[in-house]
This record gives sequence, structure tokens and C-alpha cells, in this order.
Amino acid sequence: MAELTIEALTDAVSGGAVALRSIMRLQPVDGPGGKVFPPTYAVTAENKYAVEERQVGDRVVTTVLLDSVASQANRAEFALLDGWEEGELRFPVPYVDFTGEPDLDDLGRITVLEAPHRLADAIFRDSLLDGTLFRLSDIGRAITDARPGNATDLFCYAPTALLFGQWDSTGPKGGLGSKFQRAFVSEIIGLDAQIGRKVGSRLDPLRIERDAAVVYEHADPEQRWTLDPEEAAQEKGEPKPVRDGRPAEINHGNIAPSIDSQAGGVTISEARQTTVLSLAALRRLRFAGHGREAQSAARTAVAALGVAAIVYGYEADHDLRSRCLLVPEHPPVLEIVGRDGGAPTTVSVDHRSAGLLVSEASAQAARAGIGWAEDEIALRPAPKLVELLRRSREVSAREPVGE
Repeated sequence: MAELTIEALTDAVSGGAVALRSIMRLQPVDGPGGKVFPPTYAVTAENKYAVEERQVGDRVVTTVLLDSVASQANRAEFALLDGWEEGELRFPVPYVDFTGEPDLDDLGRITVLEAPHRLADAIFRDSLLDGTLFRLSDIGRAITDARPGNATDLFCYAPTALLFGQWDSTGPKGGLGSKFQRAFVSEIIGLDAQIGRKVGSRLDPLRIERDAAVVYEHADPEQRWTLDPEEAAQEKGEPKPVRDGRPAEINHGNIAPSIDSQAGGVTISEARQTTVLSLAALRRLRFAGHGREAQSAARTAVAALGVAAIVYGYEADHDLRSRCLLVPEHPPVLEIVGRDGGAPTTVSVDHRSAGLLVSEASAQAARAGIGWAEDEIALRPAPKLVELLRRSREVSAREPVGE
């Protein structure tokens, strides 16, 4: 199997293929037949999982969603962030730095790969670049004006936004802000899903009875709760109980045995991760003022980041949530899907070659006159954002027990 080279990637992006595809087979960590727990959705239904019938090969099977497109995009971004922080991948990663802010130091740095709306997020909008509100800075204005028909500035300052998509709905143009299509799409499903049941109970070593006393919220939040109505917080002139007032609301007492048939996990024949990097979507991006070679080089650099996201995501493991750790049955393999519907070309890629592709593609784009920004793009939170965060934390500290 040939290794994916910069020449092959450039040819595919320039029109030789419609997409890059990776299909990964996985099993629960405890082996075939092991139970896994999908994400739950608060709906009134037979169960709380996203279950549907799908055509898989020549048969129709019951599938369950184990990780959604949006969740997979977040995991891919975190994988790229790991590579960037380790210095193995070099590309622009703007961030807002909260370190040094009293009481907010725990937030650290929030990067474009962590913000929900990427560079269009309100976290960036309400922060300062060199003392100027981001959207009023030269870079911020350029980002506001970026659009699929002229994506040069977004490519220069935050190329991952072109890979994972971005809608500038919180900027000066509101809902009319530019939308960039997601080119990287991935999800994980379980095949032949059988819905299970989960049991639960708790024995309290203190043996506090369920109706031992009425538990009230304490007037002093630091005390949390009290049995004395005179010490309780008041609501309409009456002492305020913690929810229904039972000891279980403050984590004392037994929990009776129960069976959960709506979110009791699933058994599957296998899990399948399907990742598609749409080269057709990348080809719709335009970079005004640059010729054909530079445009192709810019798209190739974004595609190289997509390849790195697949490889680094594989090495970050597939620990999706509690009791949903999956193990791949094989290393990542990429298929170059042609336009003619014929058999795809299979190529290999690993940690080293993925990093090399990003390096070569970015250098190729720079030589063509459309390089990535090299200076660090570091913002500080605006005073009003800092004050909003502090007030929010004060409210959270006053929230009653059990809320």
C-alpha cells in the first residue's frame, strides 16, 4: 500500500478525486458482545438513544449512534490541538488567554479549536487584540468580511475553520454573517444494536432512613443544609426544603434498587467510524487575488489538516464517555474516492507522514504567496467579559444544593 504523498494529495484536491474517506471498524474494549453506552437524548420514547434502521452493504440493520458529527468534529479539533501544543503541527491557532485574571486563571487559554463557534465565537468577539476589541481590529474586520468566495483571511488566520465549518452568526452582520460549509464529516455508529437494561442502587453505610427528617437549605450557602427551620433559607416566609426535603437530596440514605430500560446501554456486533473529507467542498472555496496554483495550494493545506485530524484522532483513542471505550481493529487507512464511481485508491498514513503533509502543504502555499500567519494571535478577555464571568460565578456559588 502506497503512502499518501503531498503530490498525491495535491492532485486529489486539484480535481483528481471527490473526497478522502476513512472507514474504521471498532469493538468494545471488553471484546465482541461487550456493552457500550451511547449518548442519551431527553425524549419521550422507548429508549433515549438515537436508533435507526440503515442499509449496510446488502442488508438492513438496526444501528445506534455512538458519536455524532458535531461531537466527532470536536474530538478531531482536540486531536489537532494536541499536535499543535506538542509542536508537531504548525498552523495558526488564535486563542484568548485568561491566565493572570484574578479568579479566572483556571480557564487558561481557550483556542479557536475549543470555542464552540470557532473564530466567530462570542469569546473572541468579546476579547481584545492588542487592546482593541477583536472585531474592531484589522484581523477581526478581515474575518468579518471573509466569505466562501474570498476565504483568504480566514485561511491565513484560522484555517481549521475552513475544515470544520463556521457560521459568523454572532458578528456585526448577525444571521447574515458568512457561512463556511463543514468539509470534515465523521460519525461512529454501532451495528446490530440490542438495547439493554441497567440496574442501580445504593446502600448507605450510615443507614439513614428515607423519611428520617425534612432537610432545609441553610441560610448560609457555605453550610449547605440544615434540619433546623430557624437556620433555613426562607421562601415566601417559610423555610425552604432541599427539593423534596428527603435526606437523599443531600446524598444521605439508601437508593432503592431500580432497572433503567431507557438508557441501559447496548450490545453491538461492531462499531464503525466513517470519516469523509470533502474535496468538492474545499474546491468551492475561493481566494481572491491569487492564481490557480495558490488556490490549489491553500485547499491542499486545509486537506492536510484534515488528514492529520484523522491520524491524531486515532492516536487519541476512542474513549467516547463512561463505559464507551472502543478499540480499532486496524490502523487508519485512507481511500481516495474518484469522480467516476470506480474502486477507490487506498493509501496509508501515519503520525510521521501526517505531520510531514501539513508541513509540506503549508510551505507549498507560502511559496505560492498565500501562507499562514506566523505571528501568535493572542487575545485577552475584555473587562466586560471578565466582569460577566465573575458575576456568573457568584450566582453559581449561591445555587442551592441539588439544583
